[in-house]
Amino acid sequence: MSSASVTTARAEGLVACRSCARVWPMGTQECARCGSTLSSRDETSLQRVMAWWVAGLICYVPANLYPMLVTETLVSKQQGTIVGGAIEIAQHGEWAIAAIVLIASVLIPVSKFVAIAYLSWSAWRQSPRNALQKLHLYEAVEFIGRWSMIDVFVVAILSALVQLSVVANIHPGPAALTFALSVIFTMLSAKSFDPRLIWDGKSLESAKSA
Repeated sequence: MSSASVTTARAEGLVACRSCARVWPMGTQECARCGSTLSSRDETSLQRVMAWWVAGLICYVPANLYPMLVTETLVSKQQGTIVGGAIEIAQHGEWAIAAIVLIASVLIPVSKFVAIAYLSWSAWRQSPRNALQKLHLYEAVEFIGRWSMIDVFVVAILSALVQLSVVANIHPGPAALTFALSVIFTMLSAKSFDPRLIWDGKSLESAKSA
């Protein structure tokens, strides 16, 4: 055996619970600790990942094209997109807030789309390269996914606080719904990914070099 070989639970005749991480003998149907159904690999994982991924991408396009926030006063009506709102904030000198909005609403969602697509493609190809880095990338995608909702939270707070009858009225634009759906779908996409698939390529490489 090569010194670089990787031993997995599957190779040792074991299966790990994805909910509580308890390891059981292969063939065990249910985790006695948490009651979750056990399976060595989720064979439909990548199909579900890409289905949610495509749904999230479809929703993300109108989220950037349509207004996120609509402000109505006695004399005017203003509509602002995500990027347009960030630019307007920057023009008022609030560079830090504008940067936070752009990072949370543009950089993080786009990075998530790229990262999930890369992980899915790599698992499908059973690429053995940088398996540990891919696992860290997956964990990062899962962790930061919820923070993409910052725009929706801001719109919800403003809509609740700034309701001044006939003087001024703020309410969510159509982009608020599609952006929220995009975030939810990408979170479901990341959740559907079986990270154990990352190590299959490494195990295959070790078997070939044995």
